[in-house]
Amino acid sequence: MTSFQSRVLVSVIGVPLLAWVVLWAPPVVLLIALCLLAGIGAIELQQCVSGAKRSVMISMSTVCAMLVVGWYYGCPEQVSLLFLLETLVFFGYAIVKAGAVKFDQIMAGLFGSIAIGYSFSAFLRLEASGLHRAYLLLPFILSFACDTFAYLVGCSIGKHKLAPKVSPKKSVEGAVGGLLGNVLCGLLFAVVMDRWFGGSIGCGPMVVLALACGVVAQIGDLSFSLIKREFGIKDYGHLFLAHGGVLDRFDSVLFVTPVLEIILNFVR
Repeated sequence: MTSFQSRVLVSVIGVPLLAWVVLWAPPVVLLIALCLLAGIGAIELQQCVSGAKRSVMISMSTVCAMLVVGWYYGCPEQVSLLFLLETLVFFGYAIVKAGAVKFDQIMAGLFGSIAIGYSFSAFLRLEASGLHRAYLLLPFILSFACDTFAYLVGCSIGKHKLAPKVSPKKSVEGAVGGLLGNVLCGLLFAVVMDRWFGGSIGCGPMVVLALACGVVAQIGDLSFSLIKREFGIKDYGHLFLAHGGVLDRFDSVLFVTPVLEIILNFVR
């Protein structure tokens, strides 16, 4: 199967599945999907940092990431206790192993469980806030639109490198195109929601929201590219075939979703 064929296959299967889980599936299905994505993302990050395919640290990272998402679903007011316990567990295990576990592995475990789990759990908090469930599509729209328009504009007219030592193919022109594409797609979403689904976000706030999420999406993309470059890997995984793993496909989404959640609390 060629790279193009695998990308088409993932899109044909993945887009309808994503739409069903986000828009119509029972909340418990959304919870399970988010737990799985968080767990796989934690695995990919720990494997990237440690270079191992299986280890106790990978297992701990997976379980802890899934726990964060589930904990936010069941008792969000106690999540700070979970963060503290996870920090003690990771450092405690490193102490027991007496130097066999490196500091970057500990940080990968904590970031993979706490930060990635927290980001994916933002979907649950958005769903519980009373917003129409269609708004749960916004993190994907304002991430993928930015990436797509940045790629198209960058390939067409990109001349000035954005971050050549992190991602050599990205350009300033592409970054601007990504922001404009985000505004366009965000406004289209706002109009559709306002006209047919009683949307609660006007065009003015949506422009601000789309621009902010466009900036954050590109920071997220470059951040995970920075990690890959540091540890010398091409992709975090192969769950989505040519699209890579969870952290390759959802790198921008992980940054955009909690930012979107915070901004929506002010503009609703």
